[in-house]
Formats: sequence, structure tokens, C-alpha cells
Amino acid sequence: MNLPTVLDLIADRQTTARQHADQLREQISTLTAELARIDGELADLTTTRATLRTLTTTEFTADDPTIASGPYQQILHVLSTAPTGMRAKGICLALGVEPSPKNVEGTRAKLKRMVNHHVLTEDEPGIFTLAQKQT
Repeated sequence: MNLPTVLDLIADRQTTARQHADQLREQISTLTAELARIDGELADLTTTRATLRTLTTTEFTADDPTIASGPYQQILHVLSTAPTGMRAKGICLALGVEPSPKNVEGTRAKLKRMVNHHVLTEDEPGIFTLAQKQT
């Protein structure tokens, strides 16, 4: 091989590498713009979620006599002191209620109602936790 052939090969490789780098810069630019758009959407959703949680928390603790009643507030108190979620039977025990099937099912019904009102969550079947406020 002679020197001009080697220099031509290097020039061809340099052109290919430059084109590839330009394509990657264009992809980065497109991805950066898309990421900024999605970050904005996530921020909007977080604000919306926080606003809705504030409104529904106020609504269900002030205006909804069911959720504001003593038994529901006792359940909320028990769950607020629990580091992890609890089952209906555990809540009965914490409240000093006999964990008979009737009482456990009654408590479970209350818990399910609170999940429907987004006051509690049931991330795992039968394990209830306080709904986390998003900020």
C-alpha cells in the first residue's frame, strides 16, 4: 500500500465518523426536546394530582359523613401509625375489636370504601395503606 491510498482510507473513515457523529447529535437534540416535553407533562400531572388529593381529602374528611365518622377516623389513625400496610384483621386487633369473621369483613368493607375514595391504597391484595400525597 502506498501513502496516498492510506490517506484516502483515513479520509473516508473520517467522513463516515463525522456523519455518524452528526446523526447522533441530531438524535440527542430530538431526545432532549422530547425529554423536556415529558418532564413538563410529569410536572403538570404532579401538580394536578396534588391539587386533586387536597380537594378530595378536604371533601372526604369534611363533607362526607361516612369517612368523617368515628370508625373511619380510628382506622385512619391506626394506619397512620403503621410503618407498613395492614390487613383488616390486624386493624381489628389494633382497634381492640374481636377479629371474628363478621368484624373483619365489616372492617374490610370500610377499607375498600376508603380505597374507592382514594384515602387509602391497596397496592397488594388485602394490604391497606394511607394514600401518599404527591408533591
